[in-house]
Amino acid sequence: MRVFIAGIDGYLGWPLAIYLNARGHTVAGADLLLRREWVAEVGGISALPIAGREERLAAFKDKAGAELDFRVGDLTDYQFVKGCIQDFQPEAVVHLGQMPSAPYSMMDQAHCVWTQQNNVINNLNILWAMKEAASAAHLIKLGTMGEYGTPAVDIPEGFFEVEFRGRKDRLPFPRQAGSWYHQSKVHDSHNTDFASKIWGIRATDIMQGVVFGTRIPEMGDDMRMRTRLDFDQCFGTAINRFCCQAVIGHPLTLYGLGMQRRGFLPLADSMQCLALAVENPPEAGEYRVFNQFENAYSISELAQLVKCVAADIGLSVEINRYVNPRTELEDHYYKPDRQHLLDLGYQPTRDIQSVVRETLLELLDNKGRIEGHADVLIPDIRWDGVHRRSEVIR
Repeated sequence: MRVFIAGIDGYLGWPLAIYLNARGHTVAGADLLLRREWVAEVGGISALPIAGREERLAAFKDKAGAELDFRVGDLTDYQFVKGCIQDFQPEAVVHLGQMPSAPYSMMDQAHCVWTQQNNVINNLNILWAMKEAASAAHLIKLGTMGEYGTPAVDIPEGFFEVEFRGRKDRLPFPRQAGSWYHQSKVHDSHNTDFASKIWGIRATDIMQGVVFGTRIPEMGDDMRMRTRLDFDQCFGTAINRFCCQAVIGHPLTLYGLGMQRRGFLPLADSMQCLALAVENPPEAGEYRVFNQFENAYSISELAQLVKCVAADIGLSVEINRYVNPRTELEDHYYKPDRQHLLDLGYQPTRDIQSVVRETLLELLDNKGRIEGHADVLIPDIRWDGVHRRSEVIR
């Protein structure tokens, strides 16, 4: 298939290009390289060195034996987006090209408004470009499990199935976003569902859990093929951040009670699930929702997991509870479904410990990069708008 990846330079976008190419698909993509700028803005750095665009293109050509069409441009520029879709004529468009951080969106008015504008407008641009230039293509849009919040009921995959007076219908499951970023993703879901209804667009909305890990087998040994791994408060996901803290002897930063439950999955599982969605498109006009995660864990369980695996390789790790900078329920019911991907053949990674071990070992070789930016490990962006570093709860 011909697959266009919006956000091809990111943590997920780059390995997805490698993974899909290895499965025989023709890949192209676009990115404005903003993730690199955002991380630098908040004082962070990728814990693993990452190649520049030109190096990545050379590495891809060496491995695939073909050029990668990787365009640099702004997805909020409609003419750029339409030109990409028109030229490449994709059968599938994977939309990963958005600002993905709740804390970044909560920094201040400017970051809140920019997040909403960037994410909502670029999603609308992709929908319109597909309508006008590739109407039969399938949109795989990356949403987030965070759109649902933490309701006191089971979370289905997007919809309730209902019947009234002989008519069957689907009612969207209520969204309870927890940040301005998550609110932007809720808007995207509603807009994509609407576009499917009025234009007949095929769409899969991926409600993805938190992704962790450093590599997929398809990257091989070429360091230029590696993806980034962030550990700052904005772009470092929980397990990745814990692993970075562990290798430099910094206490793991557990927010509040640590009982918050979320869906998590290794990077390799994310690639597997996205590929399954690409290769199994819905019917024209169908908007479907996949909840994408390996399993649900509490933040405390994950911290203990990292601590135990770290001990196996000789690292002594402490866990500290910090004042939670977020406004969220810290002890709650959480039971989401993920049957749709299992039905398509998703095989969840069972040995999470081995993924954490691999991550820790790789990070040890780059310990100095983390130590040089250790000041970003304690959060200071607070949901109440009064920014100060979180203190340890004694």
